[in-house]
Amino acid sequence: MIERYTRPEMGALWTQEAKYQAWLQVELAACRALAQKGEIPADALSEIEAKANYDVARIDAIEKEVKHDVIAFLTSLAEFVGPASRYIHKGLTSSDIVDTGFALQLRNSGRLLQQGLERLDHALVNLAWKYKDTIMMGRSHGIHAEPVTFGLKVAVWRAECRRNLERLAQATAQISVGMLSGAVGTFANISPEIEEMVCAELGLTPEAASTQVISRDRHAHFFGTLAIIAGSIEKIAMEIRHLQRTEVLEVEEPFTVGQKGSSAMPHKRNPILSENLTGLARLLRGYAGMALEDIALWHERDISHSSVERVIGPDACIVLDFMLHRISALLEGLVVYPEHMLQNLQKMHGLIFSQRVLLRLTEKGMLREDAYRVVQKNAMRVWQDGLDFQELLAQDPEIQRHLTPSELAELFDLSYHTKEIDRIFARVFPEGRPQ
Repeated sequence: MIERYTRPEMGALWTQEAKYQAWLQVELAACRALAQKGEIPADALSEIEAKANYDVARIDAIEKEVKHDVIAFLTSLAEFVGPASRYIHKGLTSSDIVDTGFALQLRNSGRLLQQGLERLDHALVNLAWKYKDTIMMGRSHGIHAEPVTFGLKVAVWRAECRRNLERLAQATAQISVGMLSGAVGTFANISPEIEEMVCAELGLTPEAASTQVISRDRHAHFFGTLAIIAGSIEKIAMEIRHLQRTEVLEVEEPFTVGQKGSSAMPHKRNPILSENLTGLARLLRGYAGMALEDIALWHERDISHSSVERVIGPDACIVLDFMLHRISALLEGLVVYPEHMLQNLQKMHGLIFSQRVLLRLTEKGMLREDAYRVVQKNAMRVWQDGLDFQELLAQDPEIQRHLTPSELAELFDLSYHTKEIDRIFARVFPEGRPQ
């Protein structure tokens, strides 16, 4: 992973040192459990706990010879511990250590990602309430539809963020699973009680049934959840990119003092943060696809998943951590232009009220098809000639037969479209307005 994207807190979880430390946690927890069961002498356990250590450079050197990272780790560990090391890794297989250690790294990463999501949620809450009643144009297919408020747009993002908080908590719980069941998951050389004791110490749940590995549907769920969260971030970023276009310019990314937008054009202020987030979301979707491919392994285990997870484990967690804090900072500094929103809303000369006119005509007795025909006929003249929609309708004999001028004017009231905003906000923000 590119170093510039790594926050210290998340990056520290994915160093070689951190991986070996997780493996050591599992090995020591297993030794303590075995000692409680009388399978390791107390004095040997004391010696193991006092001397247990490893040397990363030494592990790398050993691995070049033996071509096996866990054996290299255990050899380095034994060099520190001495004769008592014969009790280390008793009854275990490599995947017991690797998978359980990986679970620790993913669980701890999930907790950090939860913090990032909570920052995003906080930013969305503040932004939504600040612009709750700021009228803007709602668009479908990129075309003016009917009025909304910018706060409502953000409230939709907030509701999605809350679901993502729930998804991440579930996925982190699903991945917080350990396994110490031996070469093919039969506990032939170690008892299920030891697994339960080790998992309890590490804060993990024992896998109900394992082979030589923990089933990879759990990992697919976790990485799939990260991809969904990245998709939600991309959704926000894409909207900001559209709303920052010169012809629209309703919102704008923060542009800091000294920042430059183009090597050729000094005037440029580009949505580079949002574009960056859009690209990174593609990475997360790719990683999720790789995790799905890892579910199916040969028999009790092959090694095809291992190379994939060495990449997507750190990369997916680091990328999403970066994305969460980048989108949060973007939203915290977002520049909003309410006056541009109102100007854009007025560009269509009243066409945005066409549905309300249609519905009122049907209430007055017109068949829907007839009402649609007469409203669309006048709307097309607005599109073609830039005329005022309300004035055209007022001059149409078919409209005049059903609506008085005052009744027609009433249909062009912006507040009609925002009358339920309070009720929507009550759904999205049950905690109420922030202090």
